[in-house]
Amino acid sequence: MARCYSACVRNRYPPCSLPAIWLISDARIDERLEAALRRLPRGSGFIFRHYHLPLPERRARFRALMKISRRHGHLTVLADEAQQARRWKAQGAYGSSKRLTRGLALLRLVTAHSLKEIGDANRMRADAVLISPVFSTRTHPGAPTLGSIRYRLLAARSRVPVIALGGMNPARAQAIGANRWAAIESLAHRCKPLFPIHS
Repeated sequence: MARCYSACVRNRYPPCSLPAIWLISDARIDERLEAALRRLPRGSGFIFRHYHLPLPERRARFRALMKISRRHGHLTVLADEAQQARRWKAQGAYGSSKRLTRGLALLRLVTAHSLKEIGDANRMRADAVLISPVFSTRTHPGAPTLGSIRYRLLAARSRVPVIALGGMNPARAQAIGANRWAAIESLAHRCKPLFPIHS
């Protein structure tokens, strides 16, 4: 799988098959991240955010989690500028289209909340776009959501692979027809694991 991603980045397009499931880190689930990474199906994606940590601590936490992520065959992406992601040896960078520079040998996962941002992702030929928030989420309580219909409308305008984000779980992903989805808490739930734990 690592060879697939390397070839994908070198050729830029067409993109290779991206993971269907993405775990996104957050301060609320920090203590559960190691177990969550081991529970994910092999070859899933992991987006490390942890914006709350000072830079040295953030880098140390990223290194520790990246080791586990790669041990289980997951794709590891840093939420930061592409140059920083390359310095930290991440396999990709995550953020707004304005933060991700073209031309670097990294996967670029772009956030989008509107039709304009979908257009930005198309123009920069991002490797994927995360459309959010599809449903309500504790990350942004009370914030407006897209809902299934607006999500589908935005996804239909994307010329790059789409990842649904915001209140997502397997049942909701299936209901809205999302082939790829990302989540924070539903993938880190310690009482009701969604997937079998890897050895």
